[in-house]
Amino acid sequence: MRSSGDFRATTREGVRGKAQSLMIHLRSPDRADIADWDSALVGFVVPKTVGNAVQRNRVRRQLRHLMRERLNNLDPGSALVIRVYPGAAGRPSDELAEDLDSALAKAKRRLR
Repeated sequence: MRSSGDFRATTREGVRGKAQSLMIHLRSPDRADIADWDSALVGFVVPKTVGNAVQRNRVRRQLRHLMRERLNNLDPGSALVIRVYPGAAGRPSDELAEDLDSALAKAKRRLR
């Protein structure tokens, strides 16, 4: 996901799932303008409050790697925005994975 319009639409129209270190905004394929895509689109919001550029990029890379494993669990054409909280910079990958799974499960429940 690259355009600010996609991010804005997903955060406004999508359902939320919150965990300790991040929040998920999930928009279903029938509401998304990208319903003809073969897979889900994922975007990341990592604000400067998370840390310096090195810390922000490290968190983004960790989450990108974790999402590659979970993309098959999302419907094709859905849109997902992951908003990271400041406490995420010092967390290990396994804790980020637990938070990601928890937030995704909450968002999927609300989507139904």
